Amino acid sequence: MKTFLLLIGLILVLEGLPYVAAPEAMRNWLIKLSECEANHLRLVGLLAMAVGFFICFAVQKT
Repeated sequence: MKTFLLLIGLILVLEGLPYVAAPEAMRNWLIKLSECEANHLRLVGLLAMAVGFFICFAVQKT
């Protein structure tokens, strides 16, 4: 459980970093992101999940 909570904390740190480092660039990126088609966003999300799953699987096996 401790590792899980550490993971959640790290995710939040990494998610918040771009907003602190470059808020204007993030605002522009979010505007562009909102103009993308839903199917494109869904595909990118699926690919990100697959890569994340593969990383977790590979690390668990080593």
